[in-house]
Amino acid sequence: MSARIRGRQSSLGSKSAGCMQVLSIIDCTKLFQKKFLLYNIFMYFCPKIFYQMDNDSTKPKKGFFNFVERTGNALPHPALLFGLFALATLVLSGIGSLLGWYGAHPVTNEDVAVVNLISREGLHRIILEMVNNYTGFAPLGIVMVALLGIGVAETSGLIKAAINAMLVKTPAKLITIMVFFTGIISNVASDLGYLLVIPLAGAIFHSLGRNPIVGMSAAFAGVSGGFSANIFIGTIDPLLAGLSTEAAQIIDPDYYVLPTANYYFMAVSTFVIVITGVIVTVKWIEPRMGQYTGDVERESIVQSTDAEKKGLRRAGLVFLVWFILLGIGLVPESGILRGNDSGILNSPVLRAFISLLFLMTATAGAVYGFTVGKFKKAEDVITGMNDSFKTLASYLVLVFFAAQFVAWFRWSNLGTLLAINGASALQNANIGLIPLIFIFAMFAAFLNLFMGSASAKWAIIGPIFVPIFMLLGYSPELSQAVYRVGDSVTNIITPMMSFFALIIVYYQKYDKKAGIGTIIACMLPYSIAFFIVWMALLIGWIMLKIPLGPGTPLYYMM
Repeated sequence: MSARIRGRQSSLGSKSAGCMQVLSIIDCTKLFQKKFLLYNIFMYFCPKIFYQMDNDSTKPKKGFFNFVERTGNALPHPALLFGLFALATLVLSGIGSLLGWYGAHPVTNEDVAVVNLISREGLHRIILEMVNNYTGFAPLGIVMVALLGIGVAETSGLIKAAINAMLVKTPAKLITIMVFFTGIISNVASDLGYLLVIPLAGAIFHSLGRNPIVGMSAAFAGVSGGFSANIFIGTIDPLLAGLSTEAAQIIDPDYYVLPTANYYFMAVSTFVIVITGVIVTVKWIEPRMGQYTGDVERESIVQSTDAEKKGLRRAGLVFLVWFILLGIGLVPESGILRGNDSGILNSPVLRAFISLLFLMTATAGAVYGFTVGKFKKAEDVITGMNDSFKTLASYLVLVFFAAQFVAWFRWSNLGTLLAINGASALQNANIGLIPLIFIFAMFAAFLNLFMGSASAKWAIIGPIFVPIFMLLGYSPELSQAVYRVGDSVTNIITPMMSFFALIIVYYQKYDKKAGIGTIIACMLPYSIAFFIVWMALLIGWIMLKIPLGPGTPLYYMM
């Protein structure tokens, strides 16, 4: 499993430069703590409320989050738990069909009813598509392809050498900031954060003598909890903007929502989430988890040998060549790697970056391996790929049950009906803007526990909430921003998130007893803090009447 836990060598050579870009965050943290008194009071007392630490490690730890962990881990094995979720979905689909649960789709106005999966047709579909559910589960192929390249880099020693070189030069106090910032930025490159940043953070924290689970928790919070925040425009921005445009045109046929609609707000949110995440990690997560006492040995931090330095330089040149080739294909307007719309956001480079990750890490790992003498013949490269797949056994079993549950829940229409009826109830509540924003964000956060896809949820509830905001005199861009906040903060605590099974496997490398309860107990403080701080930022943004993005108004004039 070590190949999965140590990942992202392609960016390690530039970590020091990345750290220099966020040096000012430390000063921002101090200013943030001084200026926001209520927030400081919250951050001071909450650990004492939720974590009643005891110096005697033989006694069971008390506190709410420890209770969450114990309760969650007392549940059956995660694979079996997903299987039970799937069976519960079958039962609920039968009950819902019998009771006639339905709702009107806000776009098509067609009735959406619960599909009975224990009917003749449902059982046939379950049997016929069980294999396709498994092999078509999106994270499965992504993880396998990525591990082919990562396995070469791991076996060659490139990842170990790159981490060691970075830790020698990077101040330890900046590591947590770097992990959060890198996790948020990685969302530009699709699923890169889940495959590289999270396991890499565990390896880095472990090398520094810190608890590796704390490092992975911090990275997971940045990658998934801070999903919408970014200083760059990612693939999610044009996707949501297109759905918002369709919803806005219900009221105004000529309205158009730009992909940059929320850029200003999300760029500032990046630094707010980084600061908040670092505080939660230091004040809450690390004191609670304590020192790592597992049996996974940590890598010592030593100066690189001459051979390793030579190998790192050559591997760096390989990455440089790759980036030059990508630039040649992307920079010209007629570049061969641009999307069908001649744009960069829809290019295969961003939409299928995992394929490029495999090519980059495999070639760089091979060059490094032959340079330092780890690889003697071409077959050694294939051996590295084979070794990485040996660590996938538990993940492959877990994914089978997770894939069935996700597919059956989608077929049943239970999640769709929850979205439709919940949105309809909020529409009829007839409340003011600030309460509406708060309740809408809470609803999006709750709905995310049952429907993992951000675009699928927005396609359902957007046509309801965008017109509501417009009729109240507020822009579609504002409703989209509120949705993105709520949708992001619960990504890290829902098993419906497609990479949740992989996160369990990451944790279990360092703690064999880790389960769903461990993850939720570690991530729930981030969810709570992110929601409070992010909502405060959004409400303050509205009160100060700051544009959400370039040419993006807060208000809509009929």
